Amino acid sequence: MRERIVLVGLLFAALLLVGCGGPQAGSTDSCDMDNPPLYEEGGLTVATDKPAYPPWFKGDPNDYSGYEGDIAKEIARRMNLPLKWVVEPFNKSYAPGAKDFDFDINEITITPEREEVVDFSDGYFDNAQGVLVMKDSPAADAKSVSDLKHLTMGAQVGTTALDFINKTVKPTTDPKVYDTTNDAKSALESGQIDALVTDLVTTVYLSDFEIDGSTVVGQYPRNEQFGMLFEQGNPLVDCVNQVLGEMKSDGTLKKLQQKHLQMYLDVPTLKK
Repeated sequence: MRERIVLVGLLFAALLLVGCGGPQAGSTDSCDMDNPPLYEEGGLTVATDKPAYPPWFKGDPNDYSGYEGDIAKEIARRMNLPLKWVVEPFNKSYAPGAKDFDFDINEITITPEREEVVDFSDGYFDNAQGVLVMKDSPAADAKSVSDLKHLTMGAQVGTTALDFINKTVKPTTDPKVYDTTNDAKSALESGQIDALVTDLVTTVYLSDFEIDGSTVVGQYPRNEQFGMLFEQGNPLVDCVNQVLGEMKSDGTLKKLQQKHLQMYLDVPTLKK
């Protein structure tokens, strides 16, 4: 009987702690939405690369739309802050050290290696890798990852596309590595590589609008998510996650994906 009384007492004490104690896991209590910690007082400074590709970004660099552009604008709107865009090269964004922006939104995949030196928001898009080839190339018949092994492949340096080539495809020829997607695109067009790997949506966009005579042979899901990137230890992450959570709950994020990305996602999956 005494043991039951003790257990009831402990349970009651635990309930009091839950109701009155400190923040729970995943709490945003550290976020002061009325006085958020900003890089520049009075406004939200958001970075992305240049050029910034559709459908992630569209229009004037001072007033981007597109999927990621609209996400940043909606976050700024819900935080009652003006939005200022700045340029940050992709390869520089996830390097350690101080950042001259509040966050960077640029199809940056959340990875354990990057999380060692920067912080990320919660994910806002489930990504897959896409493989782009020329229609008149033997590579156009590829249906599986194993079909890619004997191709000369290319990707931008530091990307999960390059990681996919090295760790999943494991081609017999070392992949070509480029500073920018533009450079890799030119290499495919000129025949220097047989296949270009980029994030799926970008791959389809390049095929549809940028590289005549190209085709997407398939996608390969890898449990990747894009996240907004912050300087390590930046408490603004909590504020942005709170707003992003609201956008997920009320359907705004889903509507933006359907508006900007849905037409790029219907691609066959490569077999292993």
